[in-house]
Amino acid sequence: MDATCKEMVWRQLGAAIDTLENCITECPDERWDDRARRVKYWYDVFHALFWLDYYMSDDHDSFHPPEPFGLEEMDPAGIIPARAYTKEELLTYLNFGREKARARIESMTVEKASEVYKFRKADVRLDELFLYIMRHIQHHAGQLNLILRDEYDQGSRWVFQAK
Repeated sequence: MDATCKEMVWRQLGAAIDTLENCITECPDERWDDRARRVKYWYDVFHALFWLDYYMSDDHDSFHPPEPFGLEEMDPAGIIPARAYTKEELLTYLNFGREKARARIESMTVEKASEVYKFRKADVRLDELFLYIMRHIQHHAGQLNLILRDEYDQGSRWVFQAK
């Protein structure tokens, strides 16, 4: 992957991450862990960040997210973590994932980019994986923005390119 391509991928993947960050900071505190709601706002954020961390990891066999996060997200039964993670915890995890993604893009070579990534039944080239995770993060940011617009008549700011 040449420098121009790396920068283009980073600007857009980073923008998706920045959009998710806006969704975190702009969520009203009373909605963050509103147990009366079917959709847990904090959990949608955590889910997107967990998979960013996982997909940007080199060794999936020994993968473990940083504390205080666990591997519940990988349980086929769909177990939600025992407690709601705070905005501060998820902002720290977001920054961890942002740096991990940036480093992964920077280290990408043409040879590495064409390697096949296998996860469950999926096979995808590593360069395409960046687009996949970008779409995944943006999907969840879109869901969170819909909540903010429907329930609070506000939305998070659009990010054109990463900061």
